[in-house]
Order: sequence, then C-alpha cells, then structure tokens
Amino acid sequence: MGKPTATLVSLALLGGSLVTAPAWAQNYPVTTQQRDQAAQVAQKGVPLTELAANAPERYSVKAGDTLWAISALFLKSPWRWPDLWGMNLADIKNPHLIYPGQVLALERKDGVATLRVKDGSDGAAGGGGASDDLATVRVSPRTRVESLGDAALPTLKSHIIEAFLTEPVVVDEAGLKAAARIVSTQEGRVLLTRGDRAYARSSTDAPLLDDQRLPKQFRVFRNATPLKDPTTGEILGYEAQYVGKATMMRGEGSTQVQEKDGKESSAIVPATIDIIAAKEEMRVGDRMLPEPARELRTYVPHAPKAGTQGRIVSVYGSAVVNAAQNQVVAINLGQRDGIEAGHVLSILKDGARVVDKSDEARPLMKLPDERNGLLMVFRTFDRVSYALILEIIDGVRIGDRLASPR
Repeated sequence: MGKPTATLVSLALLGGSLVTAPAWAQNYPVTTQQRDQAAQVAQKGVPLTELAANAPERYSVKAGDTLWAISALFLKSPWRWPDLWGMNLADIKNPHLIYPGQVLALERKDGVATLRVKDGSDGAAGGGGASDDLATVRVSPRTRVESLGDAALPTLKSHIIEAFLTEPVVVDEAGLKAAARIVSTQEGRVLLTRGDRAYARSSTDAPLLDDQRLPKQFRVFRNATPLKDPTTGEILGYEAQYVGKATMMRGEGSTQVQEKDGKESSAIVPATIDIIAAKEEMRVGDRMLPEPARELRTYVPHAPKAGTQGRIVSVYGSAVVNAAQNQVVAINLGQRDGIEAGHVLSILKDGARVVDKSDEARPLMKLPDERNGLLMVFRTFDRVSYALILEIIDGVRIGDRLASPR
C-alpha cells in the first residue's frame, strides 16, 4: 500500500468508520503560551481542587457540544481550556480537534486528575461471554469515509456569533468620513435591493477605481451610532448598521458634457455598483466600506493579563436594556489594550451599600463586589470589542464592570 496523500493527515477509527481529516483542519492557531501551559499540566496533572464539583468520570462527546461546555463539565474555570487539553495531551495533539463519539475518561491519582480519550467502544456492551445459542454471523469490513473538517467541536455555538463576524462595522470618525457613499440610482428608484444597479462616489480625493489591486467588494451600512465609554464619555468608535453588500462594476471617472449655451464642462462619472446582497433595502446616502477578507476563526478561552479592567459599552440591539446569556455586548477594550479573540472576562456586580444594624453606631458598609457572569471576546477592533455572554446570574447592563477572572 502506498503512502497516504498529503491532504489526509490523520486517520481515526470511530465506530468502525474510517474518518479522514483534511490538512486545513489542522491549521488552527495554538499559541506558544497555551502549548507550554498544556505541557506543564500534562506532566503534573490538574489538582483535584480545580475540578468541578460534579465532574463526570466518563463523558461521551455528542454532536452539538462545545469545547467551552465540555471544559465547564470538568473544571471550575472553563476558560482554562489549555489545562483540560494538557490533561489529555498524549491523546489530543490539537485542542480544537475533538469529535462526537469520543469518550473522555477522568482519572484521579495522587491528588491530581488526568483525562484520557477512549474510542467509545470499551464497556459499551454488557459483561459476560458470548452465548452458545447465538448464531454465527459473518461480517465483511466496510469503509465509510468522512471529512472531519466540519465535525470538530467548536469552542462556541458558532450560529450565535456568525452574523457578528461579517455584519457589524465599527469605524472611527476618520473612517466614517472617508467611507464612499451611494449617490444615485437608476430610474429614480428610492430603495435598492439585490440585483439593482446604483452609483457611488468616494468621499476622499482618491476616486473609486476599477483596479485589480483595489477592493471591489463593499459592505453597505447606515446609521453609524457612537459607542461611548461609560466612564469618560469618550467616543470609542461608531457602530454602523449593516444593510447589504455591493460589487463595483466600473470605476469612478470624469467626462466632458455640453451645456445649454454650447460650452463644454467637466462632469464627474460616479462608479457603477451592483447590489449583490441585501439585509435591508438600501438608498442614496448609505455608506460603503471595503469588504474585509474572510478569516478562519477559532477561539481558545484564556484570561487576559492580570489587572485588566473594562466596562460594557452597549448591548447589541438598541431596544435592549438588559443582556442575558448568549447575547452580544460591546466593551471598551480593544486591540490597543492587548485584547484578543478568546479572552475571557468576569462580569462584576457592585456590592450593595448597607448599614451594619448590629453596631450601635450604624456604620455604612460596602459589600464586596461579586462575579455576576463570564463573557468571551470574539471580535476585536482598535478601541472596542464584541463579546458573547457565556454565563450570567443577573441581567447585564451598560456600564457593568469587567475584570480578569481569577
């Protein structure tokens, strides 16, 4: 038998089926820090005190599971995913590649815990030998080939945040002013939708050119709402309402036109655009920004540097006052603050101010702040980020404080 092709980099026998993982399925980022932490845990194990109170002895991975949920089953701190990975480092080389059908077995020894991966076949049947009354059945091997590229468990439920990876647009004031704009429609149409043609102009001295080196795909947006820091009132950026996509068919230019008096003058020829996707109907005045490159995103939960503090800037959706689990919020921390996708932050609830009635002097007390939940950043901009609320006790409000988890 010849050597396997380069695209089939790993083989696993799950339930009697040959499952193949294409090369690109392995190309998930694992930072040096996460790998070092996992290696350290693999050598020492995880202290039993770090295990969740009801950590199962065995868990069979199911379709629909997430890495966050599985981590929460075994550990008190779900964001410490590299620890859980380190617990089974010998069996799982990549923390992103855990599949339905695998069985995770927890082992406790000498005050530490380790995790092993089993194929799910052992112990599945009842004990005892084969019955003499059972007929002999001849079986023939059968091979079923599947791609594991889309079968590996995601860290989060991707459908919750998928729209936010492409739709919301956060720009600074300069970017907002520089965004191209739709200036006219065909036949005086007021509203535009998919399949319609329109015309656009640059808002800067640089025209929209039909150049292979320049972007031709654009997002169309409107109603750029300022995102203000709850503490300082500073505008951190503008959150624009995504309404659709357009592609440029012809670039911007100029031509000579003849006036009524017979004289010629120069006139602007706007760029020609076609609407290729419409979430809402578009109109003259809507703005356009180049479509960013699509990225393969994965999230390994981890804590930011100690001492990181921030605030919730907005709850996505202007009519929403309180945010609940699986809702998206904007926070006043971004790339300039060292925030990256996968960072987990605690949501803090201010301790109540109460009077000590047991003291005759009735002094005022401030109860300690308590953790109200956890959120995880999944998309970052320069000064703000989007985060998903993963755990919550009470509702989350604008201005709630954030801090590095302990």
